[in-house]
Amino acid sequence: MAASELYTKFARVWIPDPEEVWKSAELLKDYKPGDKVLLLHLEDGKDLEYRLDPKTKELPHLRNPDILVGENDLTALSYLHEPAVLHNLRVRFIDSKLIYTYCGIVLVAINPYEQLPIYGEDIINAYSGQNMGDMDPHIFAVAEEAYKQMARDERNQSIIVSGESGAGKTVSAKYAMRYFATVSGSASEANVEEKVLASNPIMESIGNAKTTRNDNSSRFGKYIEIGFDKRYRIIGANMRTYLLEKSRVVFQAEEERNYHIFYQLCASANLPEFKVLRLGDANNFHYTNQGGSPVIEGVDDAKEMAHTRQACTLLGISESYQMGIFRILAGILHLGNVVFMSRDSDSCTIPPKHEPLSIFCDLMGVAFEEMSHWLCHRKLATATETYIKPISKLQATNARDALAKHIYAKLFNWIVDHVNQALHSAVKQHSFIGVLDIYGFETFEINSFEQFCINYANEKLQQQFNMHVFKLEQEEYMKEQIPWTLIDFYDNQPCINLIESKLGILDLLDEECKMPKGTDDTWAQKLYNTHLNKCALFEKPRLSNKAFIIQHFADKVEYQCEGFLEKNKDTVFEEQIKVLKSSKFKMLPELFQDDEKAISPTSATSSGRTPLTRTPSKPTKGRPGQTAKEHKKTVGHQFRNSLHLLMETLNATTPHYVRCIKPNDFKFPFTFDEKRAVQQLRACGVLETIRISAAGFPSRWTYQEFFSRYRVLMKQKDVLSDRKQTCKNVLEKLIVDKDKYQFGKTKIFFRAGQVAYLEKLRADKLRAACIRIQKTIRGWLLRKKYLRMRKAAITVQRYVRGHQARCYAKFLRRTKAATIIQKYWRMYVARRRYKIMRTATIVLQSYLRGYLARNRYHKILREHKAVIIQKWVRGWLARTYYRRSIHAIIYLQCCFRRMMAKRELKKLKIEARSVERYKKLHIGMENKIMQLQRKVDEQNKDYKCLMEKLTNLEGTYNSETEKLRSDLERLQLSEEEAKIATGRVLSLQEEIAKLRKDLEQTRSEKKSIEEHADRYKQETEQLVSNLKEENTLLKQEKEALNHRIVEQAKEMTETMEKKLVEETKQLELDLNDERLRYQNLLNEFSRLEERYDDLKEEMTLMVNVPKPGHKRTDSTHSSNESEYTFSSEIAETEDIPSRTEEPSEKKVPLDMSLFLKLQKRVTELEQEKQVMQDELDRKEEQVLRSKAKEEERPQIRGAELEYESLKRQELESENKKLKNELNELRKALSEKSSPEVTAPGAPAYRVLMEQLTSVSEELDVRKEEVLILRSQLVSQKEAIQPKDDKNTMTDSTILLEDVQKMKDKGEIAQAYIGLKETNRSSAMDCHELNEDGELLLVYEGLKQANRLLESQLQSQKRSHENEAEALRGEIQSLKEENNRQQQLLAQNLQLPPEARIEASLQHEITRLTNENLDLMEQLEKQDKTVRKLKKQLKVFAKKIGELEVGQMENVSPGQIIDEPIRPVNIPRKEKDFQGMLEYKKEDEQKLVKNLILELKPRGVAVNLIPGLPAYILFMCVRHADYLNDDQKVRSLLTSTINSIKKVLKKRGDDFETVSFWLSNTCRFLHCLKQYSGEEGFMKHNTSRQNEHCLTNFDLAEYRQVLSDLAIQIYQQLVRVLENILQPMIVSGMLEHETIQGVSGVKPTGLRKRTSSIADEGTYTLDSILRQLNSFHSVMCQHGMDPELIKQVVKQMFYIVGAVTLNNLLLRKDMCSWSKGMQIRYNVSQLEEWLRDKNLMNSGAKETLEPLIQAAQLLQVKKKTDDDAEAICSMCNALTTAQIVKVLNLYTPVNEFEERVSVSFIRTIQMRLRDRKDSPQLLMDAKHIFPVTFPFNPSSLALETIQIPASLGLGFISRV
Repeated sequence: MAASELYTKFARVWIPDPEEVWKSAELLKDYKPGDKVLLLHLEDGKDLEYRLDPKTKELPHLRNPDILVGENDLTALSYLHEPAVLHNLRVRFIDSKLIYTYCGIVLVAINPYEQLPIYGEDIINAYSGQNMGDMDPHIFAVAEEAYKQMARDERNQSIIVSGESGAGKTVSAKYAMRYFATVSGSASEANVEEKVLASNPIMESIGNAKTTRNDNSSRFGKYIEIGFDKRYRIIGANMRTYLLEKSRVVFQAEEERNYHIFYQLCASANLPEFKVLRLGDANNFHYTNQGGSPVIEGVDDAKEMAHTRQACTLLGISESYQMGIFRILAGILHLGNVVFMSRDSDSCTIPPKHEPLSIFCDLMGVAFEEMSHWLCHRKLATATETYIKPISKLQATNARDALAKHIYAKLFNWIVDHVNQALHSAVKQHSFIGVLDIYGFETFEINSFEQFCINYANEKLQQQFNMHVFKLEQEEYMKEQIPWTLIDFYDNQPCINLIESKLGILDLLDEECKMPKGTDDTWAQKLYNTHLNKCALFEKPRLSNKAFIIQHFADKVEYQCEGFLEKNKDTVFEEQIKVLKSSKFKMLPELFQDDEKAISPTSATSSGRTPLTRTPSKPTKGRPGQTAKEHKKTVGHQFRNSLHLLMETLNATTPHYVRCIKPNDFKFPFTFDEKRAVQQLRACGVLETIRISAAGFPSRWTYQEFFSRYRVLMKQKDVLSDRKQTCKNVLEKLIVDKDKYQFGKTKIFFRAGQVAYLEKLRADKLRAACIRIQKTIRGWLLRKKYLRMRKAAITVQRYVRGHQARCYAKFLRRTKAATIIQKYWRMYVARRRYKIMRTATIVLQSYLRGYLARNRYHKILREHKAVIIQKWVRGWLARTYYRRSIHAIIYLQCCFRRMMAKRELKKLKIEARSVERYKKLHIGMENKIMQLQRKVDEQNKDYKCLMEKLTNLEGTYNSETEKLRSDLERLQLSEEEAKIATGRVLSLQEEIAKLRKDLEQTRSEKKSIEEHADRYKQETEQLVSNLKEENTLLKQEKEALNHRIVEQAKEMTETMEKKLVEETKQLELDLNDERLRYQNLLNEFSRLEERYDDLKEEMTLMVNVPKPGHKRTDSTHSSNESEYTFSSEIAETEDIPSRTEEPSEKKVPLDMSLFLKLQKRVTELEQEKQVMQDELDRKEEQVLRSKAKEEERPQIRGAELEYESLKRQELESENKKLKNELNELRKALSEKSSPEVTAPGAPAYRVLMEQLTSVSEELDVRKEEVLILRSQLVSQKEAIQPKDDKNTMTDSTILLEDVQKMKDKGEIAQAYIGLKETNRSSAMDCHELNEDGELLLVYEGLKQANRLLESQLQSQKRSHENEAEALRGEIQSLKEENNRQQQLLAQNLQLPPEARIEASLQHEITRLTNENLDLMEQLEKQDKTVRKLKKQLKVFAKKIGELEVGQMENVSPGQIIDEPIRPVNIPRKEKDFQGMLEYKKEDEQKLVKNLILELKPRGVAVNLIPGLPAYILFMCVRHADYLNDDQKVRSLLTSTINSIKKVLKKRGDDFETVSFWLSNTCRFLHCLKQYSGEEGFMKHNTSRQNEHCLTNFDLAEYRQVLSDLAIQIYQQLVRVLENILQPMIVSGMLEHETIQGVSGVKPTGLRKRTSSIADEGTYTLDSILRQLNSFHSVMCQHGMDPELIKQVVKQMFYIVGAVTLNNLLLRKDMCSWSKGMQIRYNVSQLEEWLRDKNLMNSGAKETLEPLIQAAQLLQVKKKTDDDAEAICSMCNALTTAQIVKVLNLYTPVNEFEERVSVSFIRTIQMRLRDRKDSPQLLMDAKHIFPVTFPFNPSSLALETIQIPASLGLGFISRV
């Protein structure tokens, strides 16, 4: 596409402007070829006709699309020209506050004149290891690139920093060196990197000064070589200096200063050590007051002096040398104050005893007369004679200044030499990185010799820069296999030839300096004659004959010839130098030693240069005249030689360029002056780089980037699987001219403007798509609007019609209601009239009917009464008739029955006489009698009832009678009372009459009282109302006060709660900080420990040089080396209590009795130990002798059985006697406990009683155990079958051997008692069980053992007696102690109160200490006894079990069946394991080797139970604890800890190994806690687990050591996973498009910078998730505690969030709306992973909150104040610096997105100014949260653990 086709309507261009350099405008119509005028519309609203140049017809520069503005790399711009570069820099600097920008291989750095938080250690860590193009431009990126290329290519590097004075060169070089010092570190403990950085304040103080352009301007050039070893760690440095501005020492322009060191000395003149310098204010010295500005705002010279002295000390410059330096500098100041007085025009003199000169001479140690003489005279030497000539005042002043400059230059060189010596390293240098801080191109109104040298050096550097850029372009084209066409670029070799060639400017200058009468004018004429009109680059000013003009690469510069010869000669009078050399001050002659040597061109000169060669050359012997000849070399010649050597060094290295730009001349922060910036851009070669790039193919895209960006321009059929072919096909269609692009191997190269054209096509396509989308959306919106309006209209119609219908219905209802009302009203009237008439009728009827009814009622009543009379009369008549009839009937019946009874009686009498009748009657007589008897009984009952009723009736009658009598009496009394009352009535009537009179009086009084009462009532009511009102007011006030109190209480409660919460949070933070500080100390300790081990290994290798041949060592040997390193630490920790007790011993006097008692106790324990050892030896001898005698003796007779039984009975009686004595002793103690004894000694008595009780209980327990053993022996003996004598003797021998193994006397005694009981039971059943006598034979075999046990029992008896005697003695001692205390008490009472209190306290402390020791001794004894008994019981149980098995194996089944044996219960148990593992001491190293050093975590984790090594180790510890072997416990734990450290050191980069040992270390720690016996750790144990607790040792100290080890392993685990995750995070979280097509790729720039690291493949979010799954599954397989897994996951997520956010803050290309969507999606995937793993409560999600808020910040609206308020409230996890940084970096990917305005960012800053947060920009990605190990007991039973054979632990056995 032709360039003219781009000039269409609305296209934007750049036009020149005298004020703004370039101004933006917009075309109002399309450009057509041939047009001479362009119609433009400026940004300020004006229209302009821009006329094209008729000759060149060049069109104005096109402006880049807005989407490309603000790019990190200027070469990424589609249009590469000066206005585009200037505008891009301005936008980045002003709008985005970004001071660094890439321009191809150059880093452009603009001085912000403000401190920025972008140079911290966090920023250094963020740039470390990153590719140069991956992060935003920074000086650290250039330094990292140089460091990486040095390590990768093994080629030396150089960083060339250039720019004007005040552009920031020194600061940039300083930060580059700081980066190297931080990233690489030093190879030794000498802290070389600190020394390299410490050289900066020294060199700044002696070489920097304030100028009008810069407050800290470097007035010399320097090249610092930072040396590295083979591991690329700093080992040293070397500095070279160039062209020190000596003239500043004696002269400063207005508003400028001398070198900083002079003002620092004056500011520190009041220090005691500086009194001898006799300094004062800087205004008092001629050399420091000429500029009139002795103070720099914001700089404290006194503090700077302290920093300078501190740096000198760090670099090894002693205090004496420092004071020497300060003496020389002070002497220079005093020398400047020397005044000359003119004698005549040709001579001058110094006043006698001139104070400044005398001070100078005193400080320098020279004679006043000599120095004053040679300051006013000079020596002239001819061939024959020597003359001393006086000089004029002007010449003397110049000579004084020359001397001052010379002294300062020598001092400067001396300091540089000493700095280099301090930075020099004895280690061989492998490679270096040079940092060149040199002056940039300078042009002033008056340019002299210094500017000429500076511009000459810049010409050389520019030539080298051009060649390097050209070379890189060529390499890039050749790498991509693109046809190479020669690019025309500016070659400044002619200018360099003009300066340095034969008969060049420098050559003519040196020649003129050799002429005796050479002057600046004659030299100027020679220049005109030689070069004028012969060299196009040399010109002569029109109005001057003492100047010349050189056309440099940057600009034309006019130089004034005045002073060139003098500055080039740099002459100093030799006589003055000789005077200084003869100084008594030793340091001063050292400065001039090089004047006596032959000086090479590369050695230090008066211009302040140090040797450039890296190896010092040996001094060569020459002719005597060679010294003077070499000394007369000019400054220009020396500078040319050193510059050539510098160029050789730079050409031998890979250069990196930093161009510093000064944005304005007024040092205003973030103010951009376009004119000054353009001048510097032209001068520093940035625009030349742009021109070279623009001449070729400046825009470069990878095929994938091109496809991603311009996929919208392709159709579906154009997309192929081959991305390269797809891009080729599309480009052939889009760009017709094939010369506009080239296809490389990996990239597509475009000419300038083609990317803008493609962007235009893309924007048009997207715009068309947007229009289509907008059209569809708007149609859809309008249709929705129409449907809403239609629906609304229908709704309105419905409501209107409904309203009308409701109105009509209302009318109908009202009509109907009126009709109904009328109906009811008429009905009401008619009904009312009807009711009245009805009521009247009813009234009449009622009266009439009542009259008739009453008549009828009277009639019925009369008839009824008549009927009643008739009824009673007729009834009486009937009853009378009935009674008469009944009486007559009864009389007749009686008569008739009497007659019949008489007849019957006769018959009965006749029958009674006959026997038969009697018999018949007798048959039923009995029954009748019984019936009669029953009837009689019933009648008796009835009789009784009747009698009772009768009695009751009588009682009732009597009561009624009494009642009637009482009533009668009462009536009589009432009658009498009535009579009396009649009399009283009369009297009462009289009284009533009186009362009536009184009543009338009372009524009158009542009226008066009522009136008074009414008045009082009214007054009272008024008062009550007033009181009520007051009460109401008071109630209101009370309620208000109560409400206020409640509110205040509520507020106070809330305040207290808030304070409590804040204090709690603060305490938690403090706890976390303290824990973090402790864990950091542990980390540092582990690092130092590793360093110590490494140094130790290196020392071992250095000392033990291996001999020829192969020597193999066992792998276990290495593990033994550090075995006792840990034990020493434990020993030290054990000594700590004794050390801490020393101060208390000083305060309290030592109790000698206590000391003697302790000493006596130690002696007794040693004796007891010896006695027990002797007794053990004696027992062994006795057993052996008894065994020998047993073999000789004949068979035992039956008489001995009786003897044994008698002995047993005797022993039992003795035992009873001992018990009785013990009881008597106890009673005696209880009876004798008088108040005197019990008062001070009661605790001892109680302890003694408790001890006796426990001993007796222990004896009972032992007796029960013996009984159990006896029963088991009985069962064994009954199971034994008859054997022959030989077998019997063999068995007895075996038993004797078992007895011999019983080392302890308690064991033998118990066995003896058991055998005695067995003998007694066996004797009883002898006849039943021993038919053949075989049981007796077995018993005979045990006879000797019985006798031996008898003797032991006798000794036990004696021991009991001794114990009783000891108890008696102790009682006696207690009595004595009581008496002594009584005496002490009496003595104390005689003392004064204060001394009494002190003495009583001292005595009480002593007594309590003694009692405490006694109790501890008793407790130890009891513990030993319990452990010994338990051990004996276990041994016996084990022996009996083995004996059971052996005996049962010897008995055949047939014998058991045939023999008649009495059934006995034989207990059968499987072996009961105690959860311990037994191993030998010599197998410890094998155990550690197999279980730790050579264990493969993967196999253990997959096949075995989690934490198996920890369980095995703890079970071994338990067995050592069971044996009470402290050495074994300590050795095992020490070996375990050291072996784990060794494994982690060897395989510390393997995540599985570190995770495995972290899990096992924690499990081991939990086991030590769970089985420690402490109640807090035993809550969740089973009863069986509580039995497995440690009994002898408290391993709390080892728990702390294991906890520290676990912390170290955790930190190592975090570092391992950080190293694994680090390469994935940026690619997976930021760069990879998880949602395809959302984010577009923008143009990147020049080759995406240099390829420092080969492409390792792109990681995706799935890669991160897979890695997280891998980490989680490994930790779960290893059985890591869930809480610990949560902490690891939280740390992993923090690393992911911190690294992602840090990269986001340092990458402008990642801050876009689409990238925010990608980040939020990625974070949601991480949260989903947390939910899947049930880790949402681990706190991991909260660590991602800053990243989430940053992503939200990229997506929210950023326009209005409401948006700003929403952002401030939303981003509470981000700091203000981070929020502002994201907003500054926000970059639209498409043209439809809008940039964030500067005003909006300022609004955000204003709203956040009160927020108190860290000014740090980046998160600390290296931060490790403090880890805790919550106690997690195991439910696994130790006795159930099986040891797999795969571990190779067959040498240990379960117990």
